[in-house]
Amino acid sequence: MALMTRFDCRVLLAAVWLTAVPLAGQSVPVFRDLFNGKDLTGWVNVNTDEDTWSVKDGILICKGQPIGVMRSDKQYENFILHIEWKHIEAGGNSGVFVWSDAKPGEKNRLPNGVEVQMLELDAITGRKGRDGQPLSPGYVHGDLFGVGGVEIVPDNPRGVRSSSLENRAKGRGEWNTYDVVAIDGVIKLAVNGKFVNGISKSTQKKGYLCLESEGKEIHFRNIKIMELLPGVTSPEQSAPLLD
Repeated sequence: MALMTRFDCRVLLAAVWLTAVPLAGQSVPVFRDLFNGKDLTGWVNVNTDEDTWSVKDGILICKGQPIGVMRSDKQYENFILHIEWKHIEAGGNSGVFVWSDAKPGEKNRLPNGVEVQMLELDAITGRKGRDGQPLSPGYVHGDLFGVGGVEIVPDNPRGVRSSSLENRAKGRGEWNTYDVVAIDGVIKLAVNGKFVNGISKSTQKKGYLCLESEGKEIHFRNIKIMELLPGVTSPEQSAPLLD
């Protein structure tokens, strides 16, 4: 029988705790809405236009311009994030930043953190990587990578990134589901109902969630989070608090 990793142990303990009778003064964690389906309550526009983000018929709409992000109003450390998304245009680009400082760079207009990428299937058409080879379809289906100086160890390395083992994302006009388990610097990503990617040893493991506007229209719905027990996270491993 294979030895359990530290991540496996934490997941097992979390599962046991979730099903146990709560101790006095403690509550069992549950999913709560990060998007209420009505307005942008709980989110802060960082560096996009006032009309970049809007809500219609229970859907959070991002028009994709200008490039930038909208952040959660609070920081998160250990959690499970459920988010559904679909691109409206071919070749669309977006993502969600985990454990982010929500402070955009001067040139790329994006913050640091670990990006969970959301690309439309045609985004890699005709494109090549730094090695000159055509981009792997795994580049589309939930790439995970550190940005803005945040370092990670990829489960499925493609350079410094981690690419999904299976290609499960759907194309424009179809809803995709990401479930992101983030615990103690480790992230595991499920795409449309199956875990296919992960990273570990993130140098930043507490911060904001950021939704990305990057060129083309994308829709979001059913954004929910379950906060888990905190771990041992130093100030150096946490993003600074913003007003």
